[in-house]
Amino acid sequence: MTVVNAFIESDDFGMRYEYQTQRLRKGRESLAGQVYLVTCTTCQRYPHFIDHRSAREVCRTIRSLDHLGACHTWCYMVMPDHCHWLFSLREKYSLEQTVRMFKGKCSRQVGVNLWQKGFHDCALRSDEDLLPMARYVIANPLRAGLVERIGEYSYWDAAWL
Repeated sequence: MTVVNAFIESDDFGMRYEYQTQRLRKGRESLAGQVYLVTCTTCQRYPHFIDHRSAREVCRTIRSLDHLGACHTWCYMVMPDHCHWLFSLREKYSLEQTVRMFKGKCSRQVGVNLWQKGFHDCALRSDEDLLPMARYVIANPLRAGLVERIGEYSYWDAAWL
């Protein structure tokens, strides 16, 4: 079942934001063994993760979900106002449960509601897509102009290192 809610908010600067939240994208299934790229965005795209403590907590939470057996993380990138996470789902939890645990634990550890409702997920079609997608995820700070070399950015990891 897909649940979609749309709402519009305005910020203090008169900018209007329209959000759509959904539990699982239409036509998407939560499959054990499937590789997913999940993107979660902060509330009103506030740059929570320019704060070292908050960004490190996101990194720790991803690793803790691996240890819990929810997933196997291939790579992740914590940007100032969002996070990309490439992982294989395990049988223990659904995609929605895994993302809910991630967002909930991050927010509890930091002490503030970090995340906008919902998430974007993309199921990779084959193993051939894994490395190019990981490279795309890891190159985010370069494309955003935050650093000139990926080694200058602290909040990421990849299974191949």
